[in-house]
Parts: sequence; structure tokens; C-alpha cells
Amino acid sequence: METIEELELKMCEPSDRLIEDLSKLNGDILILGVGGKMGPTLAKLARNAASKGNLNKRVIGVSRFTKGLLRDELENSGIETIAADLLEEQQLKALPEIENVIYMVGNKFGTTGNEHFTWAMNAYLPGRVAEKYRDSRIVSFSTGNVYPHTRVGSGGASEETPTGPVGEYAQSSLGRERVFTYFSHKYGTPQLHFRLNYAIDMRYGVLLEVAKSVKAGEAIDLNMGHANVIWQGDANEIALRSLLHCSSPPTILNVTGPETLSIRWLAERFGEKFGVEPVFEGVEQDTALLSNASKAHETFGYPKVTIREMIDWTSDWVNKGGEVLNKPTHFQERKGNF
Repeated sequence: METIEELELKMCEPSDRLIEDLSKLNGDILILGVGGKMGPTLAKLARNAASKGNLNKRVIGVSRFTKGLLRDELENSGIETIAADLLEEQQLKALPEIENVIYMVGNKFGTTGNEHFTWAMNAYLPGRVAEKYRDSRIVSFSTGNVYPHTRVGSGGASEETPTGPVGEYAQSSLGRERVFTYFSHKYGTPQLHFRLNYAIDMRYGVLLEVAKSVKAGEAIDLNMGHANVIWQGDANEIALRSLLHCSSPPTILNVTGPETLSIRWLAERFGEKFGVEPVFEGVEQDTALLSNASKAHETFGYPKVTIREMIDWTSDWVNKGGEVLNKPTHFQERKGNF
């Protein structure tokens, strides 16, 4: 993959399984918060699946679209767009009634010092959306941060693990789930809470951050010594297919790759690729923010893209000076301050 266009072609190529699942789904697809890191490729994947499968489905993306060329890019890909600030009640009410909603709205970075806005976005707004779309299916993006840190050898938190969010972002994310769940009980709205941890592509994510640090000779913090990752294309496909698995009360689904990855091991692999010796600081702790996604793997199959492929692609991208997003994950954060 030499260019952004080639990268997105790879991520947005629909599988036969996705086309088959979307063919079983009545109605169009509305993506709220399409302007984030994952939204554009999720929308394009949905559009490509509908086109390839000759499915009569509209794909509609909603965002504020306040800067850049994203709106034109999406419309050129066959995706309808609506510019709206969902915190403005009249703009929310004016949105079309759509049977299938993927909710990707949220705020994480910049929470510290602006906690009230994060709670409005992550916990208040879901209630307004749940009222508006009470008769729809809703897949709401959540996060593995709603879990406490678990012991590295435990296999990670499963859907049965009691929640224990650390910090205001994680607490408000659990608030989003609880508010959506209230309205699912009230109206019988079928929902699925999509607990993602962590998606990557070449332009952002845990692997990119480790690779860049190794290549630059910067010390890699080992205090959060383990993590989970999943290729963004695989995560997007699972999100779309999850529309068939919504229920009331809501389904809970952890979404990530199958490995508990050692950050030290990742750095050593990138060191081999770049011909440098990684520099480390800190010591691996006994616990980390880890998720067990075996339920998702049972339901949808294992991710198509493997960790070794992601390492190869990321090292090539970094070596060639590929475009990156200035959106660090802060996966090293142990106290929940974002």
C-alpha cells in the first residue's frame, strides 16, 4: 500500500459475508458521527457492500463537516451526507427516520478540564438519539475502557466481567451505554454496545506509535505493557454485521484481535524491520487494559488481517513516510486521564 487511496481500497473491500448479512437487513443505514477516524471508511465499506451486492440501500453519514473535504469525498463515493450538530435539538429532530443506525459520536481526548462537554457528548446525547430512533436498530460504539484493568495472564475482560471504568472518559462511556440501555428497556429498541479496543490503520494506532518511537530511537513506556489491536477494516465489517445482532436488552460485544500483545515484543519486531535496537523505559505491570473478544470471533469469525500483516504494513508505511493522523491513542495511560 503506497497511498491513502490504496489503503482505503484495502479497508473498504466488502467480504461475501458482509454482503450476505446486509442483504438480510431491512432498510437504509445511517452513520452518526461519520467524521471520526473510523467513520469515513465504515461508510465507504457499507456503500461498496450495497453496490457489489446490488442491494437497494442508502448509506447516509451525519457530521458537523466544519472543515476539510470529507463531505465531498463521501458524496463522491455515493454516500449521502447531512451536516448537523447533534447537540442542537432541532437539527437532531430534522434527521430522517432510518431503520439502521450506527452511533459513532463521542469525545475522549481533551476531557481533562472539559469534563462537562465529554459527559454531554457521551451520556446526555445518547438519550436524545435513543428517543429519536426508538424504532430503529442501534449499534452504539463504546470502548474497552469501561472495564477495569485485568491481569495480563487472565485473557482480558470478557462481556461477563463487571465494569470498572477508570477516569471521566471511561465513566462517561459507561454512562452512554447505561442511557442507551434505559431507552432500550423503555421502548424495546434493539441495540448492541460495541466495545472496541483498539482499531488501527497505517495512519494511527498502537502499532504506528510503537513503530515511530522505535525508528526515532525514542524510549517506549512499558508501564502499560500489553494491548489488543484489530485492523480497522475488520472492526468496521463487524460493526456493520452487528446490526443483525441487536437485541433488547442490548447485546454487549467486545471487539478486538485475538492476541494479548506485548508492547516489548512489538517494539522488537519493529526494531528488526528498521535495523535498530528499541529503547525502553519503565517496567511491565501485572495488569493492563485488555479485552477478550472470543464472543465476537465465535459470531463473526476471526479477523481477516493478522498481527504479522499489520506489523509488515505499518513498518513499510513508516519507512516510506506515509501520511499519518495526529491522533495518538494514549494507550499507555493507566489513570484514565485523556
